[in-house]
Amino acid sequence: MRLLHTSDWHLGHTLYDVSREAEHTAFLTWLLATLEAEEVDALLVAGDIFDTANPSAEAQAAWYHFIARARRVLPKLDVVVVGGNHDSAARLDAPDPLFTALGVRVVGGLPRHQGALELERLVVPVHDARGKVGAWVAAVPYLRPSDLPPVPDATVDRLVEGVRSVYAEVLDGARRRRRSGQALVTMGHCYMTGSELSELSERKILGGNQHALPVDLFPEDVAYAALGHLHRAQRVGGREGVRYSGSPLPLSLSEAHYKHQVLLVDMEDGALQQVRSLAVPRTTDMVRVPARDALALADVLELLAALPACEPGMPESMRPYLEVCVSLPRPEPALRHKVEHALEGRAARLVKLTPFYTGTGGALADVRPGLSLRERTPEDVFLARYARDFKEPPTPELLESFHALLTQVQEDAP
Repeated sequence: MRLLHTSDWHLGHTLYDVSREAEHTAFLTWLLATLEAEEVDALLVAGDIFDTANPSAEAQAAWYHFIARARRVLPKLDVVVVGGNHDSAARLDAPDPLFTALGVRVVGGLPRHQGALELERLVVPVHDARGKVGAWVAAVPYLRPSDLPPVPDATVDRLVEGVRSVYAEVLDGARRRRRSGQALVTMGHCYMTGSELSELSERKILGGNQHALPVDLFPEDVAYAALGHLHRAQRVGGREGVRYSGSPLPLSLSEAHYKHQVLLVDMEDGALQQVRSLAVPRTTDMVRVPARDALALADVLELLAALPACEPGMPESMRPYLEVCVSLPRPEPALRHKVEHALEGRAARLVKLTPFYTGTGGALADVRPGLSLRERTPEDVFLARYARDFKEPPTPELLESFHALLTQVQEDAP
């Protein structure tokens, strides 16, 4: 049988207040076509369907519209979804009666009844092309500390061991149902040891870095672990069958060079055969000027003027996102105006303007150490603060303005 593993859609995401709706629409259309073309038996979505716990109406409509189209186009496709740390568990679980009627399993939060895990919801059979059960999925959503059972042993990390006990119980429930030739699969939304975070758009979860989960959480009889949370696609612990699929879209400018993808997972006789990545087409590019580090303003303006022109009729959603990085040895009050003027008629749209200051970056106490603040003149403080950001000394005109302002303040003082 064949599974498709994806995660971290983040529907409703904005990049510096720019909507990603058109990009998500293109991805979901491509995903549906891929499910059909690759004859996928089950779709696994490992958390963070939405970007926030209170998603917009448009983001929710995109989610429901995708499920409706998938069920209409691929009536035999099994769909299993778990909630992530960005999702509202209650919001994902609310339409459960409707999803159950459609044959879609969504586990937003960890379900318990009278203190016991509801294994009937957490253990999900998925079917092969012949309609027979080909695998059992332990569908574990993002686990918050309040979801975990108490661990009396004070010598162990109680958070990690609490997570371990939840996965062990759900996996045991799947093992009891599994028959010969059926695979054991698990899903999770978590932060694992030995994995790589992106720079800007992820955070360590479940108590921080010290609570990253070990890969032995998944015993060797687990044929495949479909993980979500990290946006960079990667194996965990060198194991072929323990994977983050990564996000389908770059969710920050730092992720522009990631290989955004989904994973096709082939099983045979209950064992993993191969994992194949499919690159997600990118409809909107990300551009940085300069490509690395920062340049002086004159050089940056020259590069901006050489960017491709905006073609007539180009949709706004297809115009590349642009980050501009400028090295500033002196204040440049008209920086944004000059950059925007250089971009007139260009296809790229400015979403982030990053100044890199060339000063020392040091603290005031590092300048003439040994002097207290009371012993420093206002001009000392001004010059030290200026030198922290800018390499060149202030101009005579700026110093004159500072002295005029200082004189006015001193004269107005009671």
